Amino acid sequence: MSVRAHVTPAGTWRGVWAGGLVAAATVVGGIIATNSVGLALRDPDHVAALYLGLVGLGVALLVVLDVALRARSRAGGRRPTRAEMAVVRRERWTTARMAAAGLALVGFYATYMAYRNLKAIVPLLRPGDNFDAQLADADRAIFAGNDPATLLHTLLGTDLVTHVLSTFYVAFIVFLPLTIGLALVFATDLRPALFYVAAQSINWVLGIGSYFLLPSLGPIYFDPAAFADLPGSEVTRLQGVLMQQRVDFLADPSTGTPQSIAAFASLHISMSFTAALAASMLGLGRRVQAALWLWVAVTTVGTVYLGWHYFVDDLAGFAMGAAALGLARLLTGVDLRAERERRRRERLAHEPPSWDTGAQPARSN
Repeated sequence: MSVRAHVTPAGTWRGVWAGGLVAAATVVGGIIATNSVGLALRDPDHVAALYLGLVGLGVALLVVLDVALRARSRAGGRRPTRAEMAVVRRERWTTARMAAAGLALVGFYATYMAYRNLKAIVPLLRPGDNFDAQLADADRAIFAGNDPATLLHTLLGTDLVTHVLSTFYVAFIVFLPLTIGLALVFATDLRPALFYVAAQSINWVLGIGSYFLLPSLGPIYFDPAAFADLPGSEVTRLQGVLMQQRVDFLADPSTGTPQSIAAFASLHISMSFTAALAASMLGLGRRVQAALWLWVAVTTVGTVYLGWHYFVDDLAGFAMGAAALGLARLLTGVDLRAERERRRRERLAHEPPSWDTGAQPARSN
């Protein structure tokens, strides 16, 4: 089968429009909500635009790598010529495929921009509402009267582990766009990648709903004494910065950087869980799945250990991540069973190259 047949099969544009629909709905909701408190929807500090530019550049570099690897595979392992790479580039990265991948990225970051605005105004629309005490009580009920963060500090210690978990936590800012970029670039069929991007966009929306449902700050702000023994780390610095931003924003919402503190539910967990569960649902390689589930486990421990979230926030995050995939499945119409079967057949035939989890190298008839 030709490469071009894999690039934009029927249903690809449904995946693009699904992400666009999520973005449009979130932006419209953001405009209405921010206007209700006298603010305008904005991209303060141009963060969303900056992320889009940086991730777009990263994706472009991955495309070059994708073409080079596929051309090398077609050339039998030798270094491909420019002409051979050009052939692969034209076959694989058609205008339609590039447009679909680009629109998916734009939709994802448009949703993020609106999400950031909506998250910021939670304390403006629900002033004085706070559920930290109830969430902390729920944690203790689950752990037989014990605080799960304290249990983790006792079990794991409060020295090296703090820095390890801190590193994993802040690395999320790289993890999320990396998984999206890899999915969009290296997928043979773009439809499963668009399904994944749509699911992550939906996570932004579900996160907003959870913030308004149970406004809360998180253990580190509700009970800072419980984390006083932890050494200083990048996370402790970030926690201080975020609280100062919240104070400044509430003092002057029109000029302050949008506050971004919200505990219930954990988007670190929901988005990480979405990535790992999507890998399983799509039948990616075992090593990829194992790495993603390890990431979920470490992130879960880190969110509680470092005081960002209550354990019940993480439980809600797991539920949100699964719901996001379910909604993305409905919107994109991707056939998960067929995708798993395709990858299974390729593994049995020993066809996929080591650099591409389940995808065939570029070929012509």
